[in-house]
Amino acid sequence: MRRYIIPVIFGLAGAAVLVALGSWQLDRLAWKEAILADIRAQISAPPATLPDSPSIDDHRYLPVQVSGTVGDTALRVLVSQKQIGAGYRVISSFDTGARRVLLDRGFISVNDPLPAPPEGVIEVTGNLHWPDERLSSTPENDVTGNIWFARDLVPMAELLGTEPYLIVARKMSANEQGVAPLPLDISGIPNDHLNYAITWYSLAVIWLMMTGFFLWRMRQAEKGKTT
Repeated sequence: MRRYIIPVIFGLAGAAVLVALGSWQLDRLAWKEAILADIRAQISAPPATLPDSPSIDDHRYLPVQVSGTVGDTALRVLVSQKQIGAGYRVISSFDTGARRVLLDRGFISVNDPLPAPPEGVIEVTGNLHWPDERLSSTPENDVTGNIWFARDLVPMAELLGTEPYLIVARKMSANEQGVAPLPLDISGIPNDHLNYAITWYSLAVIWLMMTGFFLWRMRQAEKGKTT
């Protein structure tokens, strides 16, 4: 029986480690869901006026309602929509009279021309956002060709002559033909902890099955020697 002790200990210890990792992922899942619920509540809160000095720490996702005019120049940010395909986010300046900020007007198809801005003063309801989209693999923006690969607020603001603050439109008083709003939501925030937990628990089951199979083989080999 002694020759079975080490495989049994090794099998149980390995399974215990895998189960512990799965349980840790479930704890992380609860933590992440609480954060997502808080973000969802922030996004859907009643809109406020645009703060004098917006900051990412104090005003991330803040719903705002502003009135002003949309600038004539628009920047295109390459994106992809499920079941639709490639297209562009349309980013323009928005002048409230006292402030000039960036406005994410919404999505157009990759083959559509840039739409003309709405005329006159319009009202925009949306959320302040500081997107963090640039990765090491993200291409450099083609400023000359007006194809951006990330919403880089500082260079966009410099080009359009605005402050480096972005309002992602949820609703505009003037409907733009061909422009579909892409309001801020939590769909882009990854939450894979449940999948990770299932993976670790599945590995624990496989580990125990392999341990059982190994012990069975040892037992069969032992029987063969005694016959």
